[in-house]
Amino acid sequence: MRPPLIRRPQRGSVARSNERGVTIALVALAIFSIIAMAGLSIDVGTLYQASAEAQRAADAAALAAARTLSTSGMTGDPTNSSGYWATACSAASQVAQTVASQNVVGGAPPGTVSVTFISGDQKSDCTASSGTAVSFGVNPTVTVQVTQSNLPTYFARIWGRSGNTVGATATAEVFNPSNSGAFSTSGSIVPVQPRCVKPIIIPNQDPVHPSTACTGPLGTANPCNTFVTLTGPNAGTITNGGIVVNGAGTGVIGESFNVIADCNTSGNGGCFWAVNNPPQANGWPPIPTPNVDYLPGSLPSSFVAVPSCATANPYQEAIAGCDQTTQYQCGVNYPTSTNPNTVDLSENPSGVGGDTPTAAACLINQNNGQDFLDESVYPYQIKAGAGNPLNVSGTVITNSSSIITLPIYDDTQYPKNTLTTNSPITIVGFLQVFIQGVSTSNGSLAVTVMNIAACGNTVDSSTQPINGSSPVPVRLITPP
Repeated sequence: MRPPLIRRPQRGSVARSNERGVTIALVALAIFSIIAMAGLSIDVGTLYQASAEAQRAADAAALAAARTLSTSGMTGDPTNSSGYWATACSAASQVAQTVASQNVVGGAPPGTVSVTFISGDQKSDCTASSGTAVSFGVNPTVTVQVTQSNLPTYFARIWGRSGNTVGATATAEVFNPSNSGAFSTSGSIVPVQPRCVKPIIIPNQDPVHPSTACTGPLGTANPCNTFVTLTGPNAGTITNGGIVVNGAGTGVIGESFNVIADCNTSGNGGCFWAVNNPPQANGWPPIPTPNVDYLPGSLPSSFVAVPSCATANPYQEAIAGCDQTTQYQCGVNYPTSTNPNTVDLSENPSGVGGDTPTAAACLINQNNGQDFLDESVYPYQIKAGAGNPLNVSGTVITNSSSIITLPIYDDTQYPKNTLTTNSPITIVGFLQVFIQGVSTSNGSLAVTVMNIAACGNTVDSSTQPINGSSPVPVRLITPP
């Protein structure tokens, strides 16, 4: 008998006997795939994290190196007349190496940190390969490359890869518009808006040059020299570039003088009776020479300064804290500007108990142990005092509340006897100084110049004011 054409399906497991174990194989394959994807994601995540850590290390190191160049005053010697460029770059390189090594990349300090200083034909030690001083002193840049090798891997080990390498590069600029001929509202250089500038506006008169004490303003017998050159082919540049170390040298960086309010020394009334600049050495109480006077700056009605340890009025707050509101601008601010920088002659910060000495003494912790500046070595060393909030008395630090920025105004364009309350003035530069101390006999500030920034060619009366630059800001310029 022939079998039926259509067979009935058999019940039970006899028909599926050849499928036994397939599920286990599929599960094993799935587990392997899941583990592989998990391992791959861990490897990729580890590399991404290490790459981000390397970038942070490079950024921090580049900014620290640039900060070292800034506080060294190197940009105040744009032609390397003092021959300290290589020393400044060596110190900056050491700082970059130290800062980079303090960061963790993939669980360990970076394996390799490379620091270079490149501008024009400069070599890595900041000296010109052609033997001539070129553009490195104007807006110098520092590049830091961080590399970490042999990063641990997980899934990649299957293919024999036992480690990976990540790297990152950052470039920071020390921005100083001095000697920058292209610096203008339409130029290629992007200005930096200053913050925390103190409302202590000094005239464009350098009391240390000439070496004898000057007794009158420009145009009179024995005038002071200028911080910033305002006319001729060198307009917008530093007049006396150079660095003084341990008393040797004739440059503006490292020179010391006293700053006193150009107001009634009794502190009564305002500064309406502006005297000749600078103050006479035979005044009472006597003011040590060399010295230069200042005028108090105006503050906006909506004012913020934080933190501030002297809060009697906004003027004190701006000196004892960080003025984040007032925008000081380079260039001609009158009469075309809608936001001019002005002086406030209704404020009298003079005298031992005046607003300026009171706030400045608070700022630098004078009564509790202020920081001090060692000018016998280059770059200058800032050493923490007993009152330093970091509680590291006697150690070398990279920043200090004793470092302040002062605007420089053109006193030849607006003679002081024509100034009144809220009179507009022209800012032609900024001076970064270290406050060595506040006099308890006359209220003057003893300061040492750490850096200077001229406003470039914006001192020309035909230009419009632009956002200014504080000496000497640093910024990352690495392309995204």
